[in-house]
Amino acid sequence: MVYAVVRAGGRQEKVEIGSIITVDRIAPDAKNAVSLAPVLFVDGDAVIHDKAELDKVTVTAEFMGDLRGPKIVIQKYKNKTGYKKRQGFRAELTKLKITDITKK
Repeated sequence: MVYAVVRAGGRQEKVEIGSIITVDRIAPDAKNAVSLAPVLFVDGDAVIHDKAELDKVTVTAEFMGDLRGPKIVIQKYKNKTGYKKRQGFRAELTKLKITDITKK
């Protein structure tokens, strides 16, 4: 079983070939491909976490599209003062499909 843990958008995701992940907005290259930085690589019993060895591992993903996350409502209220403030936020996200995990 081959899988990797990649760093994407301030978080880490466990990925296998064929898995679909949602990460913070990433722009693809001309071929609709995205390269992700591995933090850990597991190939059967072999576990690689050394920086020099991880430079030889490539994780590529296919760009599937941009989307937006759920709306988060931020509301502040102070009793008896008439103070209330409302604010919203929606995350800009990208959907990726992992196509290849290789070690050179």
